[in-house]
Amino acid sequence: MATIKRFEEIEAWKVARDLFGQIYAATKNGAFAHDYGVKDQVQRAAVSIMSNIAEGFERGGNRDFANFLSIAKGSCGEVRAQLYVALDQNYVARDDFDRLVTLSNLVSAMFYHFIASLNRASVAGIRFKKTPQVSD
Repeated sequence: MATIKRFEEIEAWKVARDLFGQIYAATKNGAFAHDYGVKDQVQRAAVSIMSNIAEGFERGGNRDFANFLSIAKGSCGEVRAQLYVALDQNYVARDDFDRLVTLSNLVSAMFYHFIASLNRASVAGIRFKKTPQVSD
C-alpha cells in the first residue's frame, strides 16, 4: 500500500475539487446566482466535501478518517439534492445537471470504497498511515 503524504494526493479529493469548481461555475450566472439560499447551500456542501477529506486525513486514524469521509459522502448527497432544486427552478440545464450529478455520484462511490477499505484495515488491526509532512 502506498503511503499518502498529503490529502491533496487522494484521488477522491481531486475529483471533489473538480466537482467544487464545476459547482461554483454553475452558480455564477443567471437566476442561480441570484437565489442566494440555494446557491450558498450547494456551494457550502461542495466545500464541505473537500474540507472533510482534508480534516479527516490530518487526524490520521482510521476511525476518524472514515467518519469524516462519511460526512463528506453525506455532503455529496446534499449537493445532489440542491442540484434537483436548481433543475426544478430552471437554474441549470439538464445536461449540466446530469454531468454534475454524475460527478457527485462518482465522488460518493469513491468514498464508499475508501470507507470500506479503512474499516477492513481497522478490523485487521492495520492502522491508516500517512507520512508526516514537514513545514517549510
